[in-house]
Amino acid sequence: MRRFEGERLLIATHNAGKLAEMRALLAPFGVEVSSNADHGLPEPEESEESFVGNARIKARAAVAATGLPALADDSGIEVEALGGAPGVHTADWAETPGGRDFVQAMTRTWEELERIGAPEPRRAAFCCTLVLAWPDGHEEVFEGRMPGRLVWPMRGAEGHGYDPIFQPEGHEMTFGEMDPAEKNRISHRAKAVKALVEGCFGA
Repeated sequence: MRRFEGERLLIATHNAGKLAEMRALLAPFGVEVSSNADHGLPEPEESEESFVGNARIKARAAVAATGLPALADDSGIEVEALGGAPGVHTADWAETPGGRDFVQAMTRTWEELERIGAPEPRRAAFCCTLVLAWPDGHEEVFEGRMPGRLVWPMRGAEGHGYDPIFQPEGHEMTFGEMDPAEKNRISHRAKAVKALVEGCFGA
């Protein structure tokens, strides 16, 4: 495991929420964090069929464009009865001509489960893969997974994406009903970031 010794790190995202979260987590280590938007970088095409493959595409593109070490993530939800779908295509299921509509995506997912008569509990897991890439080609990979079940109808207005129909294992509330701080403490991304910090930034 390679320790991160640099002073600057590019978070390969245009998502302001992800950037703020990573900036706060890395603040104790004195790392200056920037994003794709700060460098005018476009979003590369995510053409892989795995979370790690797409995270690698984003991290490597950012390193190649700036010469800075870069951290990228790819995440989504895998539904057991749908053979792991939507998985890496989670955001695609929400795409509409007017932008992303996750109510549409959640409805489609539940309707698919109803169509095939999937038994309860309808198990699913949120997955997050982080790739930290250095300019010399070295990479470290960290993964986080939060198992749970899908519920219907949607519950809660917190969070984003599939949160209103995802009830994490060991909890009665959906991610959509949870206090954001609690969700961020137990989420798939939190687990992946914890592994990253322990592996590359820890004492």
